[in-house]
Amino acid sequence: MIICIDNILNSEELKLIHSKLTNSEFRDGKETAGWYAKEVKNNLQLPSNELTEEMRSIVMQALQRNRLFQAAVRPKIIRPIIFSRYEPGMYYGYHTDNALMGNQVLTRSDISLTLFLSSPSSYVGGELMIDTSLGEQVFKLEAGSMIVYPSSTLHQVTTVTKGTRFAAISWVQSIIRDPGEREILFDLETAREALFQKHGITPEFDLICKTHANLLRKWADI
Repeated sequence: MIICIDNILNSEELKLIHSKLTNSEFRDGKETAGWYAKEVKNNLQLPSNELTEEMRSIVMQALQRNRLFQAAVRPKIIRPIIFSRYEPGMYYGYHTDNALMGNQVLTRSDISLTLFLSSPSSYVGGELMIDTSLGEQVFKLEAGSMIVYPSSTLHQVTTVTKGTRFAAISWVQSIIRDPGEREILFDLETAREALFQKHGITPEFDLICKTHANLLRKWADI
């Protein structure tokens, strides 16, 4: 399931993060790449420091308050946010994200997220391209918007040819491991909210709530 979510960050948060990123020193992105991903990764990343932690906190709070993200992803563990920078000539070729991440404590990557931090009109290229059963799908979202997609997919960031592309990325271990089960729960959540908005609490609404709760109880990995 691939979902685009608008306005993860509000205008003040986006402006603050963008200004800090513009004036920050970045390092070679290969430092955090897997052994084979190093061959196709050509970008810059912000090292961990006090400034990075401040911006991570802003993004994490935004994710926690976004109901669509919470319903679609069901996060158990969210990996530390990585802030990336692409200058002209930079790219990240086709790759699949590592299944397990971390050193002392391993987490499973179920869902990948990309939070766009630059206006799409400010750079050329730099699209996120995901290989799906329907073919390659290309995404270049407005600043402050985010896409979540299965970590199991092949995906790439195409070459930036003009301007600068800032983005925040991370990976999520979901309490619902199976993607099909996550989609069923998301559909039920969407349906019951729509039913409540139209008719309030009804026997049908109660039945959907019961089914949703029981499936969550059955499938949750906690």
